[in-house]
Amino acid sequence: MKNKIQNYCNRSLLIILAGILLLSCGSSKTNTGKNGKGAIPIIFETDMGNDVDDAIALDMIYKYLDQGMIDLLGISTNKDNPYSIPFLQIMNKWYGYPAIPLGKVKNGINSTADAKDYAQAVYDYQLNGQYAFRKYAGDSAGVMESVAFYRKILSGYDGNNIRIVSVGFSTNLSRLLESGPDAYSSLSGVELVRKKVKSLYVMAGNFNGKLKAGEYNVIKDSLAARNLFDKWPTPINASPFELGITVLYPATSIQNDLNWVDAHPLKVAYEAYLPMPYDRPSWDPTALLDAVEGGSDYFTLSGSGRISVVENGRTQFLADKSGLQRYLLVDSIQSAKIRNRLIELIKTKPLHH
Repeated sequence: MKNKIQNYCNRSLLIILAGILLLSCGSSKTNTGKNGKGAIPIIFETDMGNDVDDAIALDMIYKYLDQGMIDLLGISTNKDNPYSIPFLQIMNKWYGYPAIPLGKVKNGINSTADAKDYAQAVYDYQLNGQYAFRKYAGDSAGVMESVAFYRKILSGYDGNNIRIVSVGFSTNLSRLLESGPDAYSSLSGVELVRKKVKSLYVMAGNFNGKLKAGEYNVIKDSLAARNLFDKWPTPINASPFELGITVLYPATSIQNDLNWVDAHPLKVAYEAYLPMPYDRPSWDPTALLDAVEGGSDYFTLSGSGRISVVENGRTQFLADKSGLQRYLLVDSIQSAKIRNRLIELIKTKPLHH
């Protein structure tokens, strides 16, 4: 009897220990946010360092990772700037996701002179006489070129539901479409995208007839943007200029919601970009929000059609029931809901810092 009781106790102890081990494995975080079947596979493409709304969108990505909403497959830069990759490395590690794969554009658009480089400002920021963030930056030399980065990720992904969010220039995605078979895949770029990518979400263009000017991202790289809209084989949602200017992210949130730590990289970036206080349009965050949480609460979609790039970087939308491209619209109620949702995400403290 004594032996039976002992055996029972031993088995019970083993079951308890196994349960603890399983719980501990299940609760441990991964660096890319692979949080189950419901997580949306995302690749983020950014001209980080141009406009500070890219940094706001990046903060949103980490919050989505924390909440298990996305599976971040990688981040690629489309701005040819020596501080873009160090800034991403700093942010990834500071927020607790140091192993996110990175890609960098080669011989791309260098728009550094167009705006205050907040990426460099964060890299150079000092607190009490010491660099606050440089310890988080790694070696940029070993980062993959973006087209190879895309082909590696796409070919290695088991599924056809990747969502690409592109905020900035179209250089990399245009080159991806023109790429041929390589060590990663025997497929052409167009075939690889068609096989692996569900949809593309871009911040690009304007479709308000009253606005005669082109949109910055398209103007700076108009040939690549034209090629992208002409040849991309899966659905595209465009978040246009006229939408982003209706959703102003408030400086008061940056000042009040990010002061829980002595040096917050998003706060440093925002305050370095323009003289404070200023409210910044949310061009890039709306494209990301659409990719992850899009719906009628936040956006109204145009009908199906085709987007074309014409002279001076202007964009046109032609309605076509067979078209795969649409653009986003918002009314005042939706704009307020978007603003509140962005604030809700940004003010949430990261889980893994």
